[in-house]
Amino acid sequence: METQSKKIAVLILNWNGRDLLERFLPSVCEYNSDFADIIVVDNASTDDSISFLKSKYPQISLIEFDENYGFAEGYNKAINQVDYPYIVLLNSDVRVTENWLVAPYNFLESNSEYAACQPKILNEKAPNMFEYAGACGGYIDRFGYPFCRGRIFDTLEVDKGQYDTVVDVFWASGAALFIRRERYIEVGGLDASFFAHQEEIDLCWRLLNMDYKIACIPQSTVYHLGGASLNKMNPRKTFLNFRNNLVMLLKNLPVSAFPTLLLRFFLDGIAGVKFILEGRYSHCWAIVKAHFSFYTRIPSVLTNRVVTKRISSNLKVKNSILVEYFIKKNKFYSAVK
Repeated sequence: METQSKKIAVLILNWNGRDLLERFLPSVCEYNSDFADIIVVDNASTDDSISFLKSKYPQISLIEFDENYGFAEGYNKAINQVDYPYIVLLNSDVRVTENWLVAPYNFLESNSEYAACQPKILNEKAPNMFEYAGACGGYIDRFGYPFCRGRIFDTLEVDKGQYDTVVDVFWASGAALFIRRERYIEVGGLDASFFAHQEEIDLCWRLLNMDYKIACIPQSTVYHLGGASLNKMNPRKTFLNFRNNLVMLLKNLPVSAFPTLLLRFFLDGIAGVKFILEGRYSHCWAIVKAHFSFYTRIPSVLTNRVVTKRISSNLKVKNSILVEYFIKKNKFYSAVK
């Protein structure tokens, strides 16, 4: 592995995403900075992604795998093959804007205590709205439910510049994650057992527990299509979100907070009933399967887990975002911060 002269590797993970590459790669190339290289990481695509890239974008480097390793392990393997001070994990369905690399790069260069950051993430389909997967920086409540500046559950806010300040966050979105490669390696990278969904939250939690910081840098803006791999109506997405969230809590919560898991089991049961009432029976069954999958993982998670040092100081809402959203009817981040 040779050391690179440029400072940033923009890694775009691809699996059968030729259409997405054709649509979104032009902006990445147009607004690429002199200090960054673009690398497409292909998870054994069976479409014509590779031939398209080689013919249309010969200047872009390729890492080709012989099987689909998923989001987490795909990036882990790719990052082990490159040597740049900074890595950007960029979804293939993200449109970037002019100078999108500059502000996060300058921030990390000037603030060594920060391990990672993200830009402002807006909605490609509705450009004046925040996007679900990260919005303007992520947090979780005591039960592990993620939410963002600009997005709580399925409620998306209009971007009026209300969150244009640089702030510390609990997690940065994997849709456009800027991270120091050294720190990524130090904490073990993304958890490959997650396959996809919430692995970036788990990664950021581990960074926080090593006393590193994470920020949102809204002076950089990207637009995310979202749902390109799995949309929210797919029961597989429900399964991964519920299973991975429970695993993440077991991995990262201090022992004193383990009763939280028992409450989560009850809350997940309520979510299952809600799916039944909505006629989404396959999603209820996905929650059941998620729990059984989680139970089988408990011994290995407990064996390998690292004792954490803290939890409450990193949580934006120390009680429950469910209470804020469904009972108090606080739909916007500004009402619960």
